[in-house]
Amino acid sequence: MNKTAHRIYLSLLSVIVLVVLVVIANKGYSYYSLSEADRVYLPNGDMNPDHALLKPSGLWGHGMGIIGSLFMILGVSMYMARKRYRIFSRIGILKHWLEFHIFLCTLGPILVLYHTSFKFGGIVAISFWSMVAVFLSGVIGRFIYIQIPRSIEGRELSLNEIKAMKGNIGDTLINSIQMDKESYNIIVDSLKGKSGLYHSNILVRTYKKYIADLNSLKMIKEVIKRNNLPKLQRTQVLQLVKHEISINRRIDRLVTMQNLFKYWHVAHLPFALVMLVIMVIHVAVTLVFGYRWIF
Repeated sequence: MNKTAHRIYLSLLSVIVLVVLVVIANKGYSYYSLSEADRVYLPNGDMNPDHALLKPSGLWGHGMGIIGSLFMILGVSMYMARKRYRIFSRIGILKHWLEFHIFLCTLGPILVLYHTSFKFGGIVAISFWSMVAVFLSGVIGRFIYIQIPRSIEGRELSLNEIKAMKGNIGDTLINSIQMDKESYNIIVDSLKGKSGLYHSNILVRTYKKYIADLNSLKMIKEVIKRNNLPKLQRTQVLQLVKHEISINRRIDRLVTMQNLFKYWHVAHLPFALVMLVIMVIHVAVTLVFGYRWIF
């Protein structure tokens, strides 16, 4: 899948989620905005037709619960199978599977939320809030995931592989860019690791390194300007510098993000298991009591 096709793919998934959310919200706003006591009957005493359609056991309400649950089960099982079983390892790129997992596990909770008609109680409430915890922790996990450098197939890169991506910016500048020795040394030294930036707090450390990178970039731009380099060479130097800064950031955050990702799994998986177990119990109880949808 090339970049254009990938953008179309992601855009399509996003549009589907947005359209479903807008359609359901538009259809059910007048119903969901009522109190529980006012949903059954209209002010004139007639039965509210939306109640038969949107209540948890209604045609739409029940259907959204079933479809939403299937989406979540399918999203979790497909992604786990792709990660864990070698037989699926050559089917598609892992990050595309993750994106589809995120799509299903975003659309599924939306449908389940409307299935409940915003009423939570009993053991189902535990499943619902576990689902909310899974969704929110999934958002956090996605952020951590994209911070860990990966290959185009989605495989996590090792520290040595990341370091191998670093070019020798010094040799490149000497061989292809004409500038004085002092300017050359300023650029190379500004991209080396600086003492005094380490801090035990990751947020403070990240902020300090970010400010240091901005200052380095500002200094390098001044050096380029002083050397009166042609536009093409200015662009080339800045691209080299930004690439070097990007690789250095990846190296700095690799171990931290790997550890965070391990801790994230400890929180994410138990909530997912609780949600799925109670979901199965809920479905079994509804079947025992004779609730059916269109079958």
